[in-house]
Amino acid sequence: MFNYFRKELDWGGRKLVLETGKIARQADGAVMISYGETIVLCTAVGVKTAKPGQDFFPLTVNYQEKAFAAGKIPGGFFKREGRPSEAEVLKSRLIDRPIRPLFPEGFRNEVQIVATVLSYDNENDPDIVAMVGCSAALTLSGIPFFGPIAAARVGYQDGQYILNPTQDQVKTSELELVLAGTTEGVLMVESEAQELSEEIMLGAVTFGHAAFQPVINAIIELAEHAAKEPWPLTEKTPEQLALAARVDALGRAGIAEAYQEKVKQARYEKVGAAKKAAAAALTAEGLDADKAKGLFHDLEADIVRNSILDTGIRIDGRDTRTVRPIIAEVGILPRAHGSALFTRGETQAFCVATLGTGQDEQVVDALLGEYRENFMLHYNFPPYSVGEAGRMGSPGRREVGHGKLAWRAIHPLLPGKDKFPYTMRVVSEITESNGSSSMATVCGTSLALMDAGVPLKRPVAGIAMGLIKEDRGFAVLSDILGDEDHLGDMDFKVAGTEAGVTSLQMDIKITSITFDIMKTALEQARDGRMHILGEMAKALTGARGDVAQTAPRITIINVPKEKIREVIGTGGKVIREIVEQTKCKIDIDDDGTIKIAAVDSEQAQKAIDWIRGIVAEPEIGVIYNGKVVKTADFGAFVNFLGSKDGLVHISELTQGRVGKTTDVVNQGDSVKVKVIGFDERGKVKLSMRVVDQATGADITEQVGAKPARGGGGGDRGGRGGF
Repeated sequence: MFNYFRKELDWGGRKLVLETGKIARQADGAVMISYGETIVLCTAVGVKTAKPGQDFFPLTVNYQEKAFAAGKIPGGFFKREGRPSEAEVLKSRLIDRPIRPLFPEGFRNEVQIVATVLSYDNENDPDIVAMVGCSAALTLSGIPFFGPIAAARVGYQDGQYILNPTQDQVKTSELELVLAGTTEGVLMVESEAQELSEEIMLGAVTFGHAAFQPVINAIIELAEHAAKEPWPLTEKTPEQLALAARVDALGRAGIAEAYQEKVKQARYEKVGAAKKAAAAALTAEGLDADKAKGLFHDLEADIVRNSILDTGIRIDGRDTRTVRPIIAEVGILPRAHGSALFTRGETQAFCVATLGTGQDEQVVDALLGEYRENFMLHYNFPPYSVGEAGRMGSPGRREVGHGKLAWRAIHPLLPGKDKFPYTMRVVSEITESNGSSSMATVCGTSLALMDAGVPLKRPVAGIAMGLIKEDRGFAVLSDILGDEDHLGDMDFKVAGTEAGVTSLQMDIKITSITFDIMKTALEQARDGRMHILGEMAKALTGARGDVAQTAPRITIINVPKEKIREVIGTGGKVIREIVEQTKCKIDIDDDGTIKIAAVDSEQAQKAIDWIRGIVAEPEIGVIYNGKVVKTADFGAFVNFLGSKDGLVHISELTQGRVGKTTDVVNQGDSVKVKVIGFDERGKVKLSMRVVDQATGADITEQVGAKPARGGGGGDRGGRGGF
């Protein structure tokens, strides 16, 4: 019999409700969670037995947004949800990161977490709701999980922190920080900030951690009523303990010696050889070397971690605060709009910036509605960057996540569209990797954008911090290597300018860290960031004065809103003709702002003159170039000022009497005309007679002006002037 239970509390001024026992009752754990009118169904299912030989924890988190949650029908031909969007991938990672460290060491059973957004109220982002719901589902499931966790979003405005700001509040906030953790401490942080100090960032984490404690208590109360029996934890057998002791005895000396090698590839070869020798010795003793693979990893971690704590010297010979040597170069590619090569030790990012127009903006179809993005950052991690041969395909979750992290770091420094009306795309190709390629991407992207002439407020740099924490003490490591990330307890990435922090991301592999450790990491990261900014300044200190010659030049003009229709033309005929003949890209906004983009300045000026001609009003006494578009018995209709037409009465074609209009002009002729007045219907009356057709000079005084006639502008007009 399934037991229904409901728990609700007031949280941040809105009602948070957790329900279980009504929906998805065959899952190991299922919780329907609502916050405001945002509702997410979260489920957890685990496999009772692990696959034989499984040497990793197969945890899968799937966050999915259903279009019906926002009262929408999906786009596309199939009209149904398809592959996960970038937002769904990022939120899946957001849920995964804080729960993964809380499963028992050595747990290898497959676990799947699914969070399905069923309702979205356009105020409360489903990501926080989903994180809390997934934590509750796991806590109820009986699957070994050292939770629960809770999560919160923190904003900052006018010197005050805001708990779970609404979508409208986020737009004006100086900070958007998402964190998750347990009662003991914080497990995950993700943020974007407007150059805030380290003290404000740490204060936001402290504020958020305190604010979500009631949610953890609510999950515990829910579990007290509805949790299933916990799975039994498997303890290590005497045989496993004996095998671990032999691995230590046979492998420690060789692996410790191998880690004295400071060059990455050579070190990997020596470590591999030491493991191979130890495995051979195990086999000679009649032990199963295949079962010792995970034990060798534990031995490596013990050797590296304790060596750093004992000596303060790291794998590559640095102390805990030193940043690896940096080389920053710009202007690498001759045809790219901006390019940079950023090398830090054995990590290298090749970043290329491309400038486009409004037509190149990314159109994003999200639950909150369709919007356009004018800054894109794409991160690629090919297998050759770590000396491997591997499959290359579409970007994975890691690539999407790293690209978004760098995007958040750069985004607060970008100029507004009114100051820089370009669409910007940066591609970061990681050509070498040994730790913190995402932070190398931040540095390379900053340089590439400045090389392209993008007026960033200030250069941006990033650094990754690591942690070794044991009962006897801890060490915070600046600019971590790949091995230090793999064998350490924390990946703490900080990006920003000389004025403050723009992005902060933290993941830990232990149950929690103290705020004192976070404070130490932030202070140490600030010193490292200032050093990196100094090295970047050797290549470029700010944006170039102009965009590259190969980039389009964008000119902005404004026309009256009521004239937009004339510029576009019936069915877009006019604007298509302008684009086809000038080869320019033209964007027209509803407020009358028109952006003309072209690499060729002459073509751009031609388009500008054309548009200005369309919207200009004819002035009496002004001479214009025109084209005869129609002839009639009573005169010729001339197109001038773009789409404007006027009538040259037969008496104004030339001096003296004219027998037929076609004796003087024919359709298609180019002529020069002077505006001499308007008829009672506002139609323009023109004269060729008072203009020298060769020079365009006004010869009215020489030929004498005729008295203006009325009523000569209609199709049925005769020769009323004679």
